[in-house]
Amino acid sequence: MASARSAAGTVRDALAAATDALDAAGVEAPRLDAEVMLAAAAGVDRARLAVEPEASVDAPAGRRFGAMVRRRVEREPVAYILGRRGFRRIELEVDRRVLIPRPETELLVEVALELGPRAVLDVGTGSGAVALAIADELPGVEVAATDSSTAALDVARANAARLGLTNRIRFAQGTLPATGVFDLLVANLPYVAADEWADLAPEITGHEPREALVAGASGLEAIEALLRALAEREQTPRAVALEVGAGQATAVAELVSGAGFAAVERRDDLAGIARVVLGRAEPAGWRS
Repeated sequence: MASARSAAGTVRDALAAATDALDAAGVEAPRLDAEVMLAAAAGVDRARLAVEPEASVDAPAGRRFGAMVRRRVEREPVAYILGRRGFRRIELEVDRRVLIPRPETELLVEVALELGPRAVLDVGTGSGAVALAIADELPGVEVAATDSSTAALDVARANAARLGLTNRIRFAQGTLPATGVFDLLVANLPYVAADEWADLAPEITGHEPREALVAGASGLEAIEALLRALAEREQTPRAVALEVGAGQATAVAELVSGAGFAAVERRDDLAGIARVVLGRAEPAGWRS
């Protein structure tokens, strides 16, 4: 940005026009999205936009911003447009090969911090968000991460390398590694029922990978398959923490209890929705 007006207009003008366009397209938070994208296009902190509304937007930044707005009008998520998403203390590179990490998924990291495991397995790692956040915040813990998608694992490995955590995490394709003993298994598996897909926001249905969201007819198929696979292992984790969809916690709690975890509890997200089901083999709490 510069102090003089330019052909691309001022910050105020650019934000007003973009907000109107995004609002007309049905975007939920048009002003916020416009500010985030303009800050990225201009290479400035978002706070600067508020204190310098009459600053000009130079032509290159204006072109970048216009391209971003056009993509957002098509309801492409901001995280894909920018190519990044913050998750707890780390920033992840994301694209259409992986789901965009959600704030509620941070509950899985909070469970790990609470329990203090020595070894963690993250099943369905996607961008690597949960595994990388655990490695970042629990530096003494061994972390393994799996995904059935080779494309997702490519994204996760790239994030690990960029964050300097490559030596802290073992990545593998599939669900459960052939070897390894884990204190805690965390998983954010697909939990959307097939008939719910069409009702989701266009940001999801038009851009995010369906296979990472839809589990089957009931929405519980992926979780059921994981618990069956755990039962076939000679050694099972001391605890499992599973992210679930709204209204699924009771059914998943029964599945976890049936899989042999003696103490089962639920953790609510900030909206008050039971979002994580935690099952422990021992009723008492434990730390490494």
